Amino acid sequence: MLSVGDNHLFLHRTYKPLTTTCFTFRSFTSSLKQQQQQLDTSVSDDDRKLTVTGTASFLPPVKVGKRVVLVRHGQSTWNAEGRIQGSSDYSVLTPKGEAQAETSRQMLIDDSFDICFSSPLKRSKRTAEVIWDSRKEEILTDSDLREIDLYSFQGLLKHEGIEKYGPAFRQWQKDAPNFNIDGHYPVRELWDRASSCWKKILVHDSSSVLVVAHNAVNQALVATAMGFGTEYFRVLLQSNCGVSVLDFVPRPEGGSPYICLNRLNQTPSSPIAAGSSAGRKAGKRIVLVCHGLTEAGNSDAGDTSMNMLGTIQSQKTAELLLDLNVKSIISSPRIAPTETANAIARVQEAADCLGADCVARYVETKQLKDLDVHDILDRSKKESVNASSLESGWVNGFEDELLTDIWDRSGTAWKSLLKELSNESEPDNIVVTVAHPISNIGLLAHCLNLTKDWLGSFHLDAGSITVIDFPDGPSGKGVVRCINYSAHLGRWSIPITRPTQDDEEF
Repeated sequence: MLSVGDNHLFLHRTYKPLTTTCFTFRSFTSSLKQQQQQLDTSVSDDDRKLTVTGTASFLPPVKVGKRVVLVRHGQSTWNAEGRIQGSSDYSVLTPKGEAQAETSRQMLIDDSFDICFSSPLKRSKRTAEVIWDSRKEEILTDSDLREIDLYSFQGLLKHEGIEKYGPAFRQWQKDAPNFNIDGHYPVRELWDRASSCWKKILVHDSSSVLVVAHNAVNQALVATAMGFGTEYFRVLLQSNCGVSVLDFVPRPEGGSPYICLNRLNQTPSSPIAAGSSAGRKAGKRIVLVCHGLTEAGNSDAGDTSMNMLGTIQSQKTAELLLDLNVKSIISSPRIAPTETANAIARVQEAADCLGADCVARYVETKQLKDLDVHDILDRSKKESVNASSLESGWVNGFEDELLTDIWDRSGTAWKSLLKELSNESEPDNIVVTVAHPISNIGLLAHCLNLTKDWLGSFHLDAGSITVIDFPDGPSGKGVVRCINYSAHLGRWSIPITRPTQDDEEF
């Protein structure tokens, strides 16, 4: 067994060193439906728009609330070389990949997972070993968790794929759901395999599950659980050792559980660092910021200033965004969002003396009434809208009329943001919006081409950020880099996991 040496990474407190530990691996495989769908590979531009195939009705019921934490493996040798890995098993973790896995171990160190499912491929299996550390429960390897099967593409560098396969490689880049190679549709196969994985994960007698796998399969797991089709491939990013969290809540009447995406791609490094989105450079970006906690200790409907913790949260967010050259900040007109927006603007405009840039940045700040949902929250008559302790799916308790109002208002606001982003004089345009979590959830849902019925399927915390890139410009698909990222808040960060022992059984 490999072990990490003395160069540990630390997250605001001291953790015990990683020691060499023995693990039990048990193979857990299932037969796959191999019949290929013979679909027309020609699609129009309209067909390539994001669509939702429906709720994930195939999911088995759960007796208690179940949280599933997905982690992608650390950087591998083929990641570093830029090779197409697919389901091949020739690469291993690099030293950077080992360090990323150690950071993820520290992020999850206090969680009492009942079980770990892992891909059998070496890069994922090793990541699972590092994160699982001294836990005594066995790690189950499942072949369905292997990375996407890419057949003849596997092992090729990008330029080799272009030279050898030409049109097929371009289809893989531009129209992956309909990409065909060696008689297979890899993305469609992957979606079928992810559905099979959920049936095994959810029937397992556990309430807290860790799954360690790969980029594409983790995308497929998130998408299939949410009921999204293959059009969502490369829309929900999974970075090396990025952590995503899904909550499954039982329905009293039985049937497939309620599902909430609590977090997407909480990465070991900053989610706003320079890089590509789904392999393409993105000069246009929207950052959704949830304002800090208010004097009442929450982000409720009261039009009040932030408390001390909220002020710290806004300052931490401003410091994180210092790595970006923000062009404009658009906020709800309420006091707490305005205070958060002003904090971000002040730090941007002081970039020269803070060492982030050679000149101060001018940031245009605006207020947008359609980002204000506090009057709707007042009408909800819900006792708790505390963004520091909201349960997954809390919006589901709202009446349909209120959800419609939130949806319509966020839709109008989303159009305004896209118009702001489309400024031709700013080829690299970054727009920050500051609002209440439910308002930002509405913006995210509009970005993903969903309906108001999905408002309860996402969760955002006070002080968190959500990053959306537009590699094809504001008129193209938004690529979600992260949802509900909160690691920048330091010791006040929202924990990735939560206790499950008090969940009610149905």
